Formats: sequence, structure tokens, C-alpha cells
Amino acid sequence: MENDKVRMYVSIANQQIYPHKHDSPWEYEVEMSREFLPVFKQLFSQMDRLEFRNFLRSHLPYVPYHYDRDNHDVDRRTMKLYALIHEFTDEETKKFIEQLPYFAKGRPMITSGPVQPSN
Repeated sequence: MENDKVRMYVSIANQQIYPHKHDSPWEYEVEMSREFLPVFKQLFSQMDRLEFRNFLRSHLPYVPYHYDRDNHDVDRRTMKLYALIHEFTDEETKKFIEQLPYFAKGRPMITSGPVQPSN
């Protein structure tokens, strides 16, 4: 039973995962085992806390956002979410995700330092 696949609908923008297609707007459809649901929920929860801390930090003008560790932590979690979606989605969506700046040569580019723009 643990390996039974379920179809879920993921919204990165709303930081939610939905069991039904018409629950709310979503960006990605995934098919995965239920054991991965807590991973998505945990990543969304962490991003929510980090973004709130970023909001508080934004009121300190002497700390630029690109030097802020919390900002990089949000980026890393976003990369992990896209890597999970890439793992459990269809081929068309995989090709789209592989074109995102978070991916390098089809592999997720999860770094511990600041994300540098590519030229």
C-alpha cells in the first residue's frame, strides 16, 4: 500500500499541494507515492518561515538581500521543490523544468552558496 501512486497538483506560487485538480490553481501535476507528501509540505512550511524572516530583514536597509542567508535558503528549497516535481511529473514538464536556471545539464543545481547568474 505504501508504494501506491497518487496524483497530486502542486502550486509553487501558493506553496500548496492539492489532492484534487479543481481545489485551487496549480502549476504542476505529479504522480508519486504518498510517502513524499510530507516532504513537499515540509519544504513549503520552511519556505513560509524563511520568507517571513526575509520580510522582517527587508526593513534593515544596511543588509542587502543578496547577502542574506535566508534568501539563499529560500532559493535552495525552491530548487529542491523543482527537483521533486521533475522526478514525478510527465516528460513535457520535465523538459520545461530542465530549462529553468535552477537546473544545469538536466540535473538540479543545489548549492550551499549564493546563486550566481549565468552569462
